Amino acid sequence: MKNSSTPTPRRRQFLTQAAGGAALLAAGLAHSTPAPTTGAAAPGAFWPNGARLVISISMQFEAGGQPAKGADSPFPRVDFPAGVPSDVAANTWFAYGYREGVPRMLDLWDKHGVKVTSHMIGEAARRHPELAREIVKRGHEASGHGPRWSSQYAMNRKDERAFLVAGREMVRQATGEQTVGYNCNWLRRGPNTLSLLQELGFLYHIDDVSRDEPFIEQVNGRDFVVVPYTLRNNDILLIEGRNYSPQAFLAQIKGEFDQLYEEAGTRRRMMSISAHDRISGTPQMVRVWDEFLTYARSKAGVAFMRKDDIARYALGSPLTVREGETI
Repeated sequence: MKNSSTPTPRRRQFLTQAAGGAALLAAGLAHSTPAPTTGAAAPGAFWPNGARLVISISMQFEAGGQPAKGADSPFPRVDFPAGVPSDVAANTWFAYGYREGVPRMLDLWDKHGVKVTSHMIGEAARRHPELAREIVKRGHEASGHGPRWSSQYAMNRKDERAFLVAGREMVRQATGEQTVGYNCNWLRRGPNTLSLLQELGFLYHIDDVSRDEPFIEQVNGRDFVVVPYTLRNNDILLIEGRNYSPQAFLAQIKGEFDQLYEEAGTRRRMMSISAHDRISGTPQMVRVWDEFLTYARSKAGVAFMRKDDIARYALGSPLTVREGETI
């Protein structure tokens, strides 16, 4: 297994080339000739260092950023009267994410030499800055996820811009990092979201499940990268206290891996997997994540990349799919 975060000479060369692509993006001059979508290139040419398949892991750091009442949890929904300020039971479940979940997952990523992207709610980072800093210190990406859980799709342009700026600033203050990627709450972006992200200097977003590889679309007449997300390989749908089965999750992601690994012999393939702090950070889930990472790393040419690195590479690669439509 080749870890894309290892600072090899070829990797440094790739980063230099990718930075040039990002500069072209900022100037609005990025090349717009359609690229082939399948195997015109030799095997191993689709990813840095000749990797066959890239795995992109999202680690949502949301605990502490949820609303006091009404957040989705394993507990039955209750219409609390106004005199009850918070759903204490649900809040203890979320607290598990920053008390146990993220620290346990960080040790797991370290064990396997894997770097991930952490989508941070601003309030979670603000309330637990030491944990947000630790995520970045260990080499993981801090990505935008809004200042709090809100229905972004319902905001007007002015309010949504302020919302995006506030979330980015909260993460920057906690970690010292400037976020370049973005994830809306439940992927529900609005008509102005992509335009605002482009204007604010973001490089990519993940609120799209339409491909199994990164691609480029046009926003404000310029290139903007999509690093697709997943609902299939996502712990929040499988085991958020309902239909709970770590083994079913393991079987599902192994099946997905095997199919994408096979396809990756002739075209660029990326596997997206999602881990939420209070769900995948439990002992039994970390156990099956450990088994999956061991399995994936046993296969030749498997690399794990942060989403910002994927986006930069996609911008600089002539093999990146360029979509004629922007959804």
